[in-house]
Amino acid sequence: MMFAVAAAAILAALALAVARAISGPTLFDRVLAGNTVGTLAVMLLAVFGFLTERPEFLDIGLTYGLLNLIGTLAVLKFFRHGDLAYDVEEKDAR
Repeated sequence: MMFAVAAAAILAALALAVARAISGPTLFDRVLAGNTVGTLAVMLLAVFGFLTERPEFLDIGLTYGLLNLIGTLAVLKFFRHGDLAYDVEEKDAR
């Protein structure tokens, strides 16, 4: 019963984070909300895995969390530099 209530609370927080991602005034608000959605999804996977007694969901959650981190860093690098490539010539010019 307690984990079902926890899952409902995570779903409510997920709905609020999606609303923030849609209505965020700046890009960084949207990126932060997207990262929050990913974190809440990992938490929901863990709770769901416990409710169904399937520990495989923890592995899926950890993999999704790692992909969420890499995706967030890539989006932030793209919006800061305008490109995801590493430019050797630009580094030598500094």
